[in-house]
Amino acid sequence: MLFDIAARFAFDGECSDVSPYGNGHINDTYAVSVMTERGRLRYILQRLNPYVFPDRSGLMKNMIAVTRFLRESVKARGGDPERECLRLVPTRAGEPYLVDGNGDVWRATQFIENTEAYLVADDAEMFRDAGRAFGEFVAGLSDFDASTLFEVIPRFHDTENRYASFSEAVAADRKGRLAFVAAEREFVEARKGDCSLIVRALAEKRIPVRVTHNDTKLNNVLIDVDTKKSVCVIDLDTVMAGSMLYDFGDGVRAGCSTAREDEKDLNRVHFDTELFGAFADGFLTGMGDSVTEEEIKLMPYAARLMTFECGMRFLTDYLGGDVYFKTAYAEHNLVRARTQFRLVEEMEGAFTEMQRLCFEAAERVRRGK
Repeated sequence: MLFDIAARFAFDGECSDVSPYGNGHINDTYAVSVMTERGRLRYILQRLNPYVFPDRSGLMKNMIAVTRFLRESVKARGGDPERECLRLVPTRAGEPYLVDGNGDVWRATQFIENTEAYLVADDAEMFRDAGRAFGEFVAGLSDFDASTLFEVIPRFHDTENRYASFSEAVAADRKGRLAFVAAEREFVEARKGDCSLIVRALAEKRIPVRVTHNDTKLNNVLIDVDTKKSVCVIDLDTVMAGSMLYDFGDGVRAGCSTAREDEKDLNRVHFDTELFGAFADGFLTGMGDSVTEEEIKLMPYAARLMTFECGMRFLTDYLGGDVYFKTAYAEHNLVRARTQFRLVEEMEGAFTEMQRLCFEAAERVRRGK
């Protein structure tokens, strides 16, 4: 079947191999090898998750519009769009993506060689440069009309809505798991008041609505294996209108832990303030003068809130029977939730330091250093 799907895309050669690729939680991803006169070329082929993305047509319209805009921006500044921005490979029928006989949606992009998606940064400098890439992504779309984008996942980073979903999962207790999460439930309910922070700032227009990535894990930016510099931001499924605080906060959440997202031993899970400072410095460098004072002020809060929100999402999915995130064992989502909540606790203890690091990074960017 996979070869049949691959054969329907306008690759530059005959398909010789289709193999699973990457470690994403959501979509099914494959590396496609084709043989050409110049040798082997590779492409990325993905089947979009129909449960997570029920309106995949809207998702793809966003991706088409954003990648076209970004590729022109890369060209305008003298960059290499084939390396610095995703390009959708059309089907042989000339369509930007494929809908198969089962209704599944498939897309293909170029494979950016000599890059790697790192789960953990080698050092603070690598993480700083990843922050720069994500900041540049947001800043590069400053002139794109965010209101034209389809809302792929309604209220995705609306933490008030995430809390409501959690409360519904608690009330339903569909899998009889509520008795095992008393401490985690108490942790979430004690922080209900934090959930309004960013959505209220957007509603009151204290911060601007921007085009944002909304899933800024380190492994969503490809890094050159030789230079260790960030090359291309990938995984554009959740590009929507939002706040740059979502992107900054989620990047911190994913990259400032001393342990894996699913580390069972919480004694190994700590919040790394050095990495936080590096990411803040890189992100603000990428944003340049487009960032506002109110956004800078809210950055430490956003880091804590996005971490809390993610833990709440993992816990909600655990209570609901693990229907959103891929899991390897029965308690996988619960383990993930616990790591996020441990990070939140440590961020609460380091909050004054986080504020200092953000303001110092902003001042360095202003001075051009």
